[in-house]
This record gives sequence, C-alpha cells and structure tokens, in this order.
Amino acid sequence: MSLKLRDLIRQVRACKTAAEERAVIAKESAMIRTAIREEQEHYRHRNVAKLLFMHMLGYPTHFGQLECMKLVASPHFPEKRIGYLGMMLLLSEQQEVLMLATNSLKNDLNSSNKFIAGLALAAIGNLATPDMSRDLAPEVDKHLSNSNPYLRKKACLAMARCLRKCPDMVEDFVERVVGLLNDRSHGVLITVVQLMTQVLVIDREYILEEGGGQYDGEEDAYYESPTRTAFLKLVPSLVKLLRNLLSMGYSPDHDVGGISDPFLQVQILTLLRLLGANDVKASEEMNDVLAQVATNTETSKNAGNAILYECVQTIMAVESDDGLRVLAVNILGRFLLNRDNNIRYVALNTLAK
Repeated sequence: MSLKLRDLIRQVRACKTAAEERAVIAKESAMIRTAIREEQEHYRHRNVAKLLFMHMLGYPTHFGQLECMKLVASPHFPEKRIGYLGMMLLLSEQQEVLMLATNSLKNDLNSSNKFIAGLALAAIGNLATPDMSRDLAPEVDKHLSNSNPYLRKKACLAMARCLRKCPDMVEDFVERVVGLLNDRSHGVLITVVQLMTQVLVIDREYILEEGGGQYDGEEDAYYESPTRTAFLKLVPSLVKLLRNLLSMGYSPDHDVGGISDPFLQVQILTLLRLLGANDVKASEEMNDVLAQVATNTETSKNAGNAILYECVQTIMAVESDDGLRVLAVNILGRFLLNRDNNIRYVALNTLAK
C-alpha cells in the first residue's frame, strides 16, 4: 500500500542525497501508477495530494492528470478541492485533457454551495482556454450579479480571463462591469477595477491587432472605442471612490500601515491612468484628487510609497497641468533621497522613462 502524504514528506526530508530522494519518489510514483491502474478510488485524493508534492519538487507528474479530472467530478467537497488544486497545478491550458473538465465546471458553477462554485471560478480564472471561455462565460456572468460578495469577486477575476482569451466578447460585458462599481465590498471593488483595467488593455490590443499594427489610425480608433467611451463616463465615480478612501477614518478591515486600503487605491490610480491618457476632459476631472493623493499620502510606510509611485505614473501619463507635474517630480526627488535602495531604484526607473 502507498504511503500517507505526511509519511512521504518525512521520508523525502530524511534523504541525505539527491539519489536517495529520487529513489523514494520513483518507488512512490510506481505505487501511485499501480493505484491508478487498479482504480483505487478510496486513495485517489491522497495520491493526487502526493503528486502535487512531487510536482513542487520538480518531478514528472503528468500521469496523474486524469485522476484530477475524476476528483473534480466527485460529489464530495474535500475530493473536489484536491482535484481542482491538482488541475490548476498539474495541467496547463495547452493540454487537450482540460476540455474534459468543461462539463464539471459548468455543473459546479451552478452549485448551491458557494465554496464549490468558488473553486470552479478560480479554475476558470487560471486555466480557461478560448473554447472554455466561450462556453462558460454565460455561467460566470450570472455570478457577477450574485448576492454573495465572495462569488462576485471571484467571478470578476474569472471574467477577466475569459475576456483575455476571447477579446471579441468585451463589448457584451461592459454594461455589467459598470454596474459593479457601486459595490460596497472592498474585495469586489478591487477585482472590478482590475477587470476594467484588463478590459481596456484587451480592447486596445484587439483593435491594434485587427488593424494589422499600423499604429496611427488604430490608436485613434482605440481612443474612440465604445468600451473606452463607456468607461470614461465612470471617471467621476472612480474619483469619488478614491476621495472617499483618502478621507476614510481608521478601518481595521482595510487599514495597512495607517493607510486605508492601499491595494484598492493603487488599482484605481492605474485605471485612471489608462482613462486619462489622451483625454483632456477626463484628466481635468481627476486633477484635484491626484493632487490630494500626492500631498496627503503618508510616506513613512511602504504602502504610502506604493500609492505615491502609482500617483506619479498617473500624473505623467494623463493630460495633467504643469503644477501637478512639478509635484510629481518633487515626489521622485524625495524618493531619490530615501535610504531604501528599492525606492531610489523605482525613482530612477521612472525618470528614465
């Protein structure tokens, strides 16, 4: 009988040489292959867990890919969880065996158990191929309006993957994304802003690709695209959201080093940078809040420096006024005087651009 996972880990750790370790892994791999041939269902989840450990050590584990598919199709949550983890680690989107999972993913997306639906969304976000994205996008779309924030945020990240694989679907989902920006959950908001950023990047790449890479005319087409036009209407909402974060009091759920949700602030600044490029009206709407971020953000902690760095990048990319650009250059000057080499490097890198 094959070993338990913890016993295998102990044996590997006890090995004095690489040859000993290879011998232990080879012996256990042979036992797992035998179990797979004999369809030993009782030990399937344990075997896949051991294959994950072997994969982390760099040994070949391709022979266990179908076992992951079988665990994903299991009705029991513990087995599903190992199956999905195995699928995300042992398979890549190039492997044809992945298509076998489409039906299981569709069933799990419709599960009443939020954790099972969450596993399916995570797998789509990591592995979805163009064909899977087309088949499963309607199911993912349903979760964008789910009452549970846990599933809404996972659905946003899964949808970002689907749209990256099928850029021609972008316009169909713009309205849905716009509605999610009013969500109260910070977890959902950060994924929505990431999704909007991805959609803009995908839209630009798709337009340039369609035009064959003759940049001049296509750049203009991108700046006038329906997706970008729809998102430009949201600049006031994004500015208001960022302003609320700046004026927000202490919140233990979102506070990092005395700064309110720096992750969300950075994502919003990145999105504003894409929206403000080559657009005077949008840039004017965000000028005040950019000045507020640049002057009021605490610089004693890394979280504050990350926000300031992103703020400088945004100021330089949008059609900002001269006073704001001077403020951005002063921030880079302060970065150059910092004792931390990483912060100095970031400042030099930004100046080089």
